[in-house]
Amino acid sequence: MEELMTSDTIQTDALIVGAGPCGIFQVFELGLLGIKAHVVDSMPVVGGQCAELYPDKPIYDIPGIPMLLAQELVDNLMEQIEPFGAEFHLGEEVSVVKPVDDGFEVETSAGTRFHTRTVFLAGGVGSFQPRRMRLEGIEEHEEKTLYYRVRDPKRFEGKNIVILGGGDSALDWVLELQPLASSMTIVHRREEYRGAPASVQKMKALIEKGEIHEIIGKVTDYRASDDAIEGITVTPKDGSDPQEIDCDYLLVFWGLAPQLGPIANWGLDLNRKTVNVDTEKFETNVPGIYAIGDINYYPGKKKLILSGFHEAALAAFAAKARIEPDKKVHLQYTTTSPIMHERLGVND
Repeated sequence: MEELMTSDTIQTDALIVGAGPCGIFQVFELGLLGIKAHVVDSMPVVGGQCAELYPDKPIYDIPGIPMLLAQELVDNLMEQIEPFGAEFHLGEEVSVVKPVDDGFEVETSAGTRFHTRTVFLAGGVGSFQPRRMRLEGIEEHEEKTLYYRVRDPKRFEGKNIVILGGGDSALDWVLELQPLASSMTIVHRREEYRGAPASVQKMKALIEKGEIHEIIGKVTDYRASDDAIEGITVTPKDGSDPQEIDCDYLLVFWGLAPQLGPIANWGLDLNRKTVNVDTEKFETNVPGIYAIGDINYYPGKKKLILSGFHEAALAAFAAKARIEPDKKVHLQYTTTSPIMHERLGVND
């Protein structure tokens, strides 16, 4: 493998792969011990599943907090780590991890390079990738007239929009973009929708008014010229003749599929789609690489956010001992420790 180190290589003591709740809390636990971290995530926003799949869903099992929404948890965690100056590299996937004498050389899909003493895997069940359409050649139109995520809603103003899907993301974007669009069509495989009841009710009301066109069926073909999709063919579920739907943009929200991705090639001891760790340090079979949250496995493992928080704390102490082997790691409490208060920016 070619040498990864360059003059642009970022030097750090800790690199966290995954910016979900556990990855964010790992920043906090490392920060309490005086370790600054960089965080890489393939998603364009922090929060992992909480932000991407169920931001408005309530969570009831965070100790001391009777109920909060998933996005609120993410926002609170981001506020909690502010004193520690973590740097986030979003929309990038870690592609290469190369062990070296004093740590690891790491490279992302965007070409960002790191030299890090430790690596923390906090990628949930892997990197989330949109479930894509499987029609020949349609991938050539991605980020042109075919989108799996919406980053700039204004792009669709005055356009003929077709949205595929029946979950929260599909319904939310149907309702948000409908006032902007020249026309709005939703195509779903079945009559029942998986989105929030209030969203379904609101959309159905707009369908009855003729402001949204609904087709229950399956997309079987598309039309395109140059770099633009011009329409799709939908075969209705009721067996009637296929319908040709014109569109300027095709937005697909069929959910996200977790993929272990390049992690599978890093020489780690895998257990199906998870990584085996010990329960003292939550370290993998590769010294200096730790795994916390849903991505790890050990006997009795439970995929709970609060379990991941516990794992992050012990992994941080193990990393501190690895980074500074000649220093004893003392347990200090945030309630009374002047050092902790200084790191937290708290005035005694």
